[in-house]
Amino acid sequence: MATRERWARLLAILAERGSLEVIEAAELLEVSTATVRRDLDELSRQQLLTRTRGGAVPSGVNYDLPLRYKTARQADEKLRIAQAAARMVPPGAVVGLNGGTTASEVARELAVRADLAEHADGPSLTVVTNAVNIANELAVRPYVKTVLTGGVVRPNSFELTGPLAPVILRELSLDFTILGVNAIDPGIGASAHDEGEASVNRLLAERAEKVIVVADSTKLGHRAFAQVCPVEEIAVLVTDTDASEELVEAFSAKGVDVVCV
Repeated sequence: MATRERWARLLAILAERGSLEVIEAAELLEVSTATVRRDLDELSRQQLLTRTRGGAVPSGVNYDLPLRYKTARQADEKLRIAQAAARMVPPGAVVGLNGGTTASEVARELAVRADLAEHADGPSLTVVTNAVNIANELAVRPYVKTVLTGGVVRPNSFELTGPLAPVILRELSLDFTILGVNAIDPGIGASAHDEGEASVNRLLAERAEKVIVVADSTKLGHRAFAQVCPVEEIAVLVTDTDASEELVEAFSAKGVDVVCV
């Protein structure tokens, strides 16, 4: 198991349980106690947890984990979801993308599409995003016109938030918005842990003709702190095959086209 994947699992377990013992963590991760101690010491140095005698407890950090620690979670599912969502975008479209691991995977899949790369003499796709990591990856693609909203960077997700972003977004019209979310529930729709991100993502959804939510099955049936958009505004939900039949039916009953890949 790679170091960052191990760190991500440690942080996720700690978030779920509220405390973690070295011996317990070593058994769960199938590594030595020495490795766990080194990992906990490093994560403590990064102020992502507080070391205790024999283990660790959460620090004051918001357990909306930093993006670099989320990448390893549900990686295969997120890749399949991203590939399916990217195929839904035709050449010439204007696409809104927010931040997060799954949306970032969608951006990568769009970037390597052969039918888009054929138009190297000019843009064949316009991407509007509030995520600086996505803009950084797409900016070198001559066939993608990349528009970055204004705002202040949120370190956990690399998303721009605050009052500057809406100034740009209110002037634009989007064909699609592809949203990565922290949670999606058939009752209240899509939601995010951070209210600043939710506000910008909500506007991305409002400016689009069609909203596509990309979310692995672990996020289905859950709610986060701030609503992004109600379920009635979501046209398509792309998730993985572990999604429960009950939840798929609940979303379908609300008019959402559920694609399981």
